[in-house]
Amino acid sequence: MVSPVAGHSPPPFFRRGPAPLVRLIVLVSAALTLIVVDHRLHYLELVRQGLSVVATPLQVAAGMPVKGVRSAGEYFADITRLQRENVELRREQTALGTIRLRQEQLDMENTRLRALLDMRERRQVAAQVAEVIYAVRDPFSRRVVVDKGMTQGIEPGSPVVDDIGVIGQVTRVYPLNAEVTLISDKDQALPVQIARTGVRAVMFGAGNGSLELRYLPTDVDVREGDRIVTSGLDGVFAPGLPVARVKGVEHDGSGGFVRILCEPIAGVEAHSTVLIMTPGKPVDPAAIAPAPPAKEAGK
Repeated sequence: MVSPVAGHSPPPFFRRGPAPLVRLIVLVSAALTLIVVDHRLHYLELVRQGLSVVATPLQVAAGMPVKGVRSAGEYFADITRLQRENVELRREQTALGTIRLRQEQLDMENTRLRALLDMRERRQVAAQVAEVIYAVRDPFSRRVVVDKGMTQGIEPGSPVVDDIGVIGQVTRVYPLNAEVTLISDKDQALPVQIARTGVRAVMFGAGNGSLELRYLPTDVDVREGDRIVTSGLDGVFAPGLPVARVKGVEHDGSGGFVRILCEPIAGVEAHSTVLIMTPGKPVDPAAIAPAPPAKEAGK
């Protein structure tokens, strides 16, 4: 028998352990035993808790990429949703703003229309409500076109007013519309009187939206803020319709006259709804004679 040499291990053939099947049976038996014992005695509970504490950070770290991807997806989805909601809100805001503007416009038109109808009832004259279609594009005149004409019985020379005062006069009539020359036109003249004193004069258009009282003597009693109304002497405009308010007084250096600058009381170049009145009958000047001044009336 050959003795083993020192420093050399025997070949694997001579070091064979238990068979694999035996090992498997032993390990399975041990595992089952541990499972049964642990199930009855719970002696591995502390071990499991300790392993859970150690493994929790690893589980959290392992799940962070997935959680980060999910959070990023939710973030971009929220951004897209918020952008879509902002677009919808802007559309709704625009629609509500348009509705509000239309409502305000309708309210203003209804207010003017009621005022015009009230004025027609107060004056007890035949009149028609008309809408201003457009302004005539002529830099040397002040005219507008309304949506009433011969078909509606509009006549040339008809006075045109709004709910405050005189606007102008119909100068041309067509089948479906009519042309109105505003009192601020240079070629327009209107017999008027100063409401406070009863002094009669003629109002001329200045062509730039303002009015003038010309050819009055320098000693005429007129003050800034005096109301100018129609005198009714032309037989077209009813007497007492508001026309203008005195804005300033200028003395003409060339003679003994005074120039009185006025501003229209009515919305001469602003309103879109007007009232076309039937021309009045000739008025007796004595019927609208001004009342005597207060000091004379006291006497």
